[in-house]
Amino acid sequence: MTSRDPRLHAFRADLADIRLEGQVEAQRFVAGQPARISVAVADVRSAPREDAGINTQFLFGDDVLVFERKEGFAWVQAKRDCYVGYVREAELGSDDAQQTHLVCVPRTFLYPGPDLRFPRAGCLSLGSALTIVGAAQTRGTDYALLADGSAVIARHLTPIDEVAPDYVAVAETLLGTPYLWGGMSGFGIDCSGLVQLAMRMSGHNVLRDSDMQAAGLGEMFDPGADYAKLKRGDLVFWKGHVAIMSNAKDMIHANGHTMTVAREGLAEAIARIGYLYGTPTGFRKP
Repeated sequence: MTSRDPRLHAFRADLADIRLEGQVEAQRFVAGQPARISVAVADVRSAPREDAGINTQFLFGDDVLVFERKEGFAWVQAKRDCYVGYVREAELGSDDAQQTHLVCVPRTFLYPGPDLRFPRAGCLSLGSALTIVGAAQTRGTDYALLADGSAVIARHLTPIDEVAPDYVAVAETLLGTPYLWGGMSGFGIDCSGLVQLAMRMSGHNVLRDSDMQAAGLGEMFDPGADYAKLKRGDLVFWKGHVAIMSNAKDMIHANGHTMTVAREGLAEAIARIGYLYGTPTGFRKP
């Protein structure tokens, strides 16, 4: 039996993905059933309990495979990045509608109809995938309509097949967003979540956690002692942390120091972080 990362492969002693049969040991193997996240943000937990830690989050419209539904929780795997965990069963819906658009701003409101004066019906994060069926205009504002009649500001969406040309520019729109361990949305995000979400909007699906990104995202390089060789978009890794270079001297990162997505000088960050986590462990060009 080969070693598998349980964050990326659905297996337990009692149950496993049928695609892993012969590769892992489990009492029973099942085929995952397709479903789709139906809430703005679904916390993905390490265990099927409300007090279990949050490892990541799935966004509205994310497609998943469901291996088990039990006592209000579902054990699932994301189709996009293969992440495995537990979500509330009530946060799942069907995946039969063809998605057409993505939310392209950090946060937007969902209205019960095409009028910004209506009480909001919900909020959606950057990266949420929607099925738009129509359009309307009220007092000069254009709206995109969903099948249930709800509406989103049209300029807050982009066609699902269009991608942002600069993933760093996407990350910069999230400056000031609160830091949240395991966060993956415009409402709260962590360091590797910032990298993943920004790159998702630029058309690149990358793995979720910073150790996964450090091991295989893009190409590793060594700038030596001359950090001036760093360029916009380069990634800097510490043990358990990642930052995005916005130019040769400055970086942006979701961090526990400011508890936000913040801009910081690389030299200042290296000096500040060093006493706890040492110097950078690697550099990569995505």
